[in-house]
Amino acid sequence: MSETIKTLLIVYLFVNIVVMLIYGIDKYKATHDRWRIPEKTLILAAVVGAPGALLGMYIFHHKTRKLKFSLGVPAILIAEIVIFVIILLKMKHVF
Repeated sequence: MSETIKTLLIVYLFVNIVVMLIYGIDKYKATHDRWRIPEKTLILAAVVGAPGALLGMYIFHHKTRKLKFSLGVPAILIAEIVIFVIILLKMKHVF
């Protein structure tokens, strides 16, 4: 595995950890009547880190009843997987 791919995977892992923590922070704020993270921000975070968003939703039991999140975040994850597979297939043709 090339150094570039290793670096990208580490960055992607870090981004997903941050996204999961964002969902946890918003859950904490929700249970303590504090200022909340806007839903648009949570969705945008899911776009850059869907696995982290999905983990955050279920670890912190947050936004799981909202249709926008319970259907949207898995759909974003599926889209990310499809894009990743397409990129991998195209990379094989390049090398």
